[in-house]
Amino acid sequence: MKLDDIDKRIIRELQRDGRLQNNELARRVGLSPSPCLRRVRLLEEAGVISRYVAVVDQTRVGLGLSLFARVSLVAQDAETIDLFIEAMRRLPEVVECYIMLGESDALLRVVVGNLDDYRRFQSTHLTRRNGIQNVKTDVPSEIVKQTFAVPI
Repeated sequence: MKLDDIDKRIIRELQRDGRLQNNELARRVGLSPSPCLRRVRLLEEAGVISRYVAVVDQTRVGLGLSLFARVSLVAQDAETIDLFIEAMRRLPEVVECYIMLGESDALLRVVVGNLDDYRRFQSTHLTRRNGIQNVKTDVPSEIVKQTFAVPI
C-alpha cells in the first residue's frame, strides 16, 4: 500500500494516542470524519495498522526488571530454530524475541520482577530442552529511550 501524506499523518497521530476518537483524529489530520474513518479502516485492512494496545508501565505492575539475553542455539537447522521459536512464543516473560545474524542466534528481552525471578526463569526455560546452548544476559542500567512508534 502506497501511503500519502494524510495516511502518514493519521498513523503518526494514532501512534501518539491509539484511543483518539475519529472526530478528533479527523480534525488533527484535516479531514472530515467519514473520509478519515474510511482511511483508518483501509490502513487496518492492509495491515499497516496491525493492532491497538495499551502500553503498561511494567514497574507499576511488579515487573521492575528488563534484561536482554543473547542466545546461542545448539544448532542452526530449521528444526532447532522452530523448536526455539515455539518455546519463546509460549513464555509471557519474553516480550521481544529476534532471530539474529551475527554473533548470537537470538536476542530476547525478558521482563521479570527481580534477579531471583530471572535466575529461575533462565534455569527453567533457557535450556537445551528449548534448543539453547548458552545464554549471555545483559542488564541495562538506564532506559534512555523507549518508543513503540516507527518514524513515519
